[in-house]
Amino acid sequence: MSATWFESVAEAQRRAKKRLPASVYSALIAGSEKGLTLKDNLDAFDELTFAPRTAGLSGERALATTVLGREIALPVLISPTGVQAVHPDGEVAVARAAAARGTAIGLSSFASKPIEEVAAANPATFFQVYWTGSRDDILARLDRARRAGAAGLILTLDWSFSHSRDWGSPHIPEKLTFRELLRFAPEGLARPRWLLDYARTRRLPDLGVPNMAEPGSPIPTFFGAYGQWMQTPPPSWDDVAWLRSQWDGPFLLKGVIRVDEARRAVDAGVSAISVSNHGGNNLDGTPATIRALPAIADAVGGQVEVLLDGGIRRGSDVVKALALGARAVLIGRAYLWGLAANGQAGVENVLDVLRTGIDSTLLALGHRSVHDLSRDDVRIPETFTRALGAGTRSSV
Repeated sequence: MSATWFESVAEAQRRAKKRLPASVYSALIAGSEKGLTLKDNLDAFDELTFAPRTAGLSGERALATTVLGREIALPVLISPTGVQAVHPDGEVAVARAAAARGTAIGLSSFASKPIEEVAAANPATFFQVYWTGSRDDILARLDRARRAGAAGLILTLDWSFSHSRDWGSPHIPEKLTFRELLRFAPEGLARPRWLLDYARTRRLPDLGVPNMAEPGSPIPTFFGAYGQWMQTPPPSWDDVAWLRSQWDGPFLLKGVIRVDEARRAVDAGVSAISVSNHGGNNLDGTPATIRALPAIADAVGGQVEVLLDGGIRRGSDVVKALALGARAVLIGRAYLWGLAANGQAGVENVLDVLRTGIDSTLLALGHRSVHDLSRDDVRIPETFTRALGAGTRSSV
């Protein structure tokens, strides 16, 4: 086995930490304020235990499923994350890795690579939009996504401005000017392999967000686009329904954590929802997504596809999510660590780790397919679930 191979997502994280400059790595692991939600996303999975079988186990297991009209080889998709400067190839490497392992990728509006390049690398590319700018601005981005061949749309609403992190936020420059390069030099020199990756490309880490560029205009910086998002009034449910009407294809609403809002999403006509708290980078004190999943799946699982993101680190975590009602999961930090550790091959490695974990957990549970999983396969503590907004309907 290659020396670059790793056997767990935890090892991918350790290698990413050794390879990345400290401020780049800290940007990947940080959560809002005290990090309560970030921690709960991880800890909640540990509270769920399995009910394994010992005989009559299946010799073969089927991991494939269908999400948003696409057949994927395993119930794990790539969640959209912004500016993947942990590696020069960024989102293109991730897209190729996902295609090689038979799954789909969500591409952020705030990505460092244009949608045209990413969709060419993986036809199962779902373009993610934030409610930023005017309706005409948003429609222009949708039109570009169509022309690029996007397989579907992801509207992300689970991102709110985090005013602080108790451990401090890393300094991220607006642009990599000569002055900023001097400031960053000690960190970069401490991680020569990361610098060498960029030196080979003869390019500096790109902090621009090309998918937010207007035709004929310069590419805005991440913080320029972020500022526009902050100045845009948040969307109403009527806005969500309007945007859905503008996209003739699969439409995922990412950011649902309440039962009443899951119902409103159904009313708005979405194809799927993702139970999400933006990986702990939203309102701190929001419960783990796996705690909110069962009530949401019970309420709307028969009407739309229900996905989950937040805290997935092992194949057994994926199985727990599926047993509690998710059709599939999305991963974020896990694949970014793989990308940082070993580029495209590192992302493939992470997906292989999850695939192996799903397969071995299915074996122990005595199932032939991911579609056979149910709540009988896990023990759920009495105080585990959080049915937020149950019995009410959001009116905003």
